[in-house]
Amino acid sequence: MTCRLWRGCGDWEEGLFITFEGIEGCGKTTQIKRLAKRLRAHGIPFVTTLEPGGTEMGKGIRRILLDSRNKNLTPLAELVLYAADRAQHVEEVIKPALGQGKWVICDRFADATVVYQGSARGQDMRLVRLLNETVTQGVWPDLTFVLDCPVEKGLERALSRNKAQLEEGLDRFENENMAFHRAVRKAYLDLARKERKRFVVIDASAGKDEVEEKIFKHIGPYMKSRSDFIY
Repeated sequence: MTCRLWRGCGDWEEGLFITFEGIEGCGKTTQIKRLAKRLRAHGIPFVTTLEPGGTEMGKGIRRILLDSRNKNLTPLAELVLYAADRAQHVEEVIKPALGQGKWVICDRFADATVVYQGSARGQDMRLVRLLNETVTQGVWPDLTFVLDCPVEKGLERALSRNKAQLEEGLDRFENENMAFHRAVRKAYLDLARKERKRFVVIDASAGKDEVEEKIFKHIGPYMKSRSDFIY
């Protein structure tokens, strides 16, 4: 059974909120797909989603945020756009799914804003926290995986992925300088050290199969707690 800040113990006890975080190209999308395949095989009800862009409205915000042509987008505007995307996402997707007893597997969430817009962009961390607290309505992940790898390796993967998917224009963050990406990586690791009970850092430099196994090892105890699941 899991209990979040926004509800009391005993309500919606089968819902579980898992997020994946990390630098560009760390392999989040790949591992979410692999986890989804495993959960499906074991009969766990779940939804996969992402930020930005987890709703129809959010898809428009995603295009603005990731379009490399938007060079004049200010850090504050970027922060507020992420907050708007998250507000709609929580209300429209995450809360309803958890309320139905489903697991929610999300590619980035509020930690990304703390890291990218707070630490790396230098926005007022008090404002970042206030916005996150407001738009999440207290909904917070039960478990967060940080897929960690060297910045150079991640960027190489990300740029190759964008080219293969014909999304070269949606690479505003990939085009940031190395200092920015190093700041992002450091901020994620700092967060993980501060919240060891929620965060699990996985070495994403390893092979995909090895990373998958490490992730599933940490998922296992949550699956064992389900009365209708034989582990």
